[in-house]
Amino acid sequence: MLQKIGFQPGINKQITPTGAEGQWVDCDNVRFRYQIPEKIGGWNQLGTLNENELTGAGRGLHHFINSLSRKYAIIGTNRILYAFSGGVFYDIHPIQTTTTLTDAFSTTNGSATVTITFSSAHGLAPGDILLMDNFTTITNSNFGASDFDNKKFMVATTPTNLTATITMPSNESGSGATTSGGIRIQKYYTVGPAVQAEGFGWGLGSWGGEAAGAISTTLNGALGDNAFGTGGSGTSITLTSTTNFPDSGTNFIQVGTEEISYTGISGNNLTGITRAVRGTTRAAHSDGASVKNSSDYVAWGEAASGDLVLEPGMWSLDNFGDKAICLIHDGAVFSWDSSLSNATETRATIISGAPTASRHMLVSTPDRHLVFFGTETTIGDPTTQDDMFIRFSDQEDINTYTPTATNTAGTQRLADGSQIRGAIRGRDALYVWTDTALFTQRFVGSPFTFAFSQVGTNCGLVGQNACVEVDGSAYWMSENGFFRYAGKLESLPCLVEDHVYNDINIESGNQMISAGLNNLFGEVMWFYPSSTSSVVNKMVSYNYFDSSPQRPVWTVGTLARTMWQDSAVFSLPHALEYDASTDTSFDVVGNTEGRTSYYEHETGTDQNRNGTITAITASITSGDFDISQRRGITGQSTGLADLRGDGEFLMKIRRFIPDFISQTGATRVTLDLRNFPNETSSSSALGPFDITSSTLKIDTRARARSVALKIENTAASQSWKLGTFRLDIQPDGRR
Repeated sequence: MLQKIGFQPGINKQITPTGAEGQWVDCDNVRFRYQIPEKIGGWNQLGTLNENELTGAGRGLHHFINSLSRKYAIIGTNRILYAFSGGVFYDIHPIQTTTTLTDAFSTTNGSATVTITFSSAHGLAPGDILLMDNFTTITNSNFGASDFDNKKFMVATTPTNLTATITMPSNESGSGATTSGGIRIQKYYTVGPAVQAEGFGWGLGSWGGEAAGAISTTLNGALGDNAFGTGGSGTSITLTSTTNFPDSGTNFIQVGTEEISYTGISGNNLTGITRAVRGTTRAAHSDGASVKNSSDYVAWGEAASGDLVLEPGMWSLDNFGDKAICLIHDGAVFSWDSSLSNATETRATIISGAPTASRHMLVSTPDRHLVFFGTETTIGDPTTQDDMFIRFSDQEDINTYTPTATNTAGTQRLADGSQIRGAIRGRDALYVWTDTALFTQRFVGSPFTFAFSQVGTNCGLVGQNACVEVDGSAYWMSENGFFRYAGKLESLPCLVEDHVYNDINIESGNQMISAGLNNLFGEVMWFYPSSTSSVVNKMVSYNYFDSSPQRPVWTVGTLARTMWQDSAVFSLPHALEYDASTDTSFDVVGNTEGRTSYYEHETGTDQNRNGTITAITASITSGDFDISQRRGITGQSTGLADLRGDGEFLMKIRRFIPDFISQTGATRVTLDLRNFPNETSSSSALGPFDITSSTLKIDTRARARSVALKIENTAASQSWKLGTFRLDIQPDGRR
């Protein structure tokens, strides 16, 4: 007889498929809407064709409308800050230094490498971005002005503190340049690495480590207990000798128990120093004190360990009216004025008077304060950065941060936790998370400006972007579960919790976890790297429309997005996808950091990347269901099958009748048959059957103790929303 198959909404991966009778156990690119599963909408890459692959990994996304009603998306990758408007990307990244050189280029026949020689220590590292212009001439080379003028290059190597190399798209065909004319080189502010990595933990410094082949020397001049270099001034430290000390990238020395970073070497001077890094404390050191290269410390007799996280290059993005406010994670903050008539031809510039090292930033509205989290206790001194310290500007003034009796600037240090992880705006307060707790920051006016209250414990934020707010509720991911705050702290029941937390790279990927809101469908999504991945490749979603305390609705999948912004400014959600496997970008020569695509979601049925349309494969799989025999009033068998039985009987499946509420193209249906829970279903899978809107029934003639249903699409221009399937089944004995 025909029987309807009904399933509860959401995915349950906390139990076995055999135990999940009447439930769904797996899916990809599927959502539940009105408790019914359907394929998600498609996405389309934004930007001009072949000029839409952004350099590096997307780590920040913010939408706003300025006073001229122009819509902007501000996108920050780990290398470049972009503004998107009118279908075009504009480079608005701030310039850190400008250098004019003469006779700086040299090339070799048959090589694509160009060596640039600087007149003083350049402080560059591989991956840094250089913008070149005002080029004049180069001799004995096939390269010319058009190859360098108004072009961005990624630094390939830094052989010495005076030389750096870039890689051209083609090889030198001339005899090789030895002289060149003038050129202006502008260095972009460095953001950080594309991915998060484990560093060196307790093996650092004097806590039980020794450098592998450590280079030692002594100080040539004293260091004071301050942020400066030798003699109490500047950012250089003079050593007795710098022989064999690393001279490219960011490196470290140890003086006493203090760790000091440097970025270059000039003679016997370490340049670009930063005092008291890696969690150490600044101290005074006498002339002749011992100095060790501590760039590669290991534990006693062991390889380097990994409990220190080297965070990826990230942004905090917001807007203060017409001005986009852009903070480099653990760095400086910049503004970009979108109201200027030539705004897209201008660059972000540093905000004077603001902190120079902060973990996070946002604008508090409607009171209009610029708030910094994990910031400096002394403005302008990055060595005083305190991961638990909050500083906010004067009202309506993003350049004033020193509290006075006549302004509303101020500070606050939170007590619970070791670092502030993130913050977002709520309906009537800011939500501020540490690694262990949740606080509210509420505007109250003079004399205190903000009131701070701890509203949650043991519920810290896993990473900066792992939180969203919607309709007065904050949702976030912690290191030990999912939470909601809507006046009270709630732990979200999760039927895919083990699936997520047993396969997530929290140790070296927590800062890459990001949350997104798709309010049209009532979805909060978290995108995360799996345990074997260094980039985002998985997602988990909670449906707050359809969920109930008795049945929370969760889905899982492989949609990989580094950042997501809901529809509001733009009519549809937008998101960033990072592809580390390719280094092609439209705007940086020699890019080796991969590329980011910018998508508009919930449009069509397919994915469109750079003009190439491919299918979005969506699937959902049920738990196993089996039968028992119905019994009459007297307890005798009726000979009829009863679904959701105990598996006592085999079943004969004669046919099934498909039912889709909506369907385009073909939808594939597979019956996975098993006689025992541990049996591999694929060995006896029946089908697949390709169903169209004109398919009335499918004859199966299958026999098994249990059966699972799988719905999927495999080709472009296919979409589906499931109705109620019916199976024609009958008991078929116990053996």
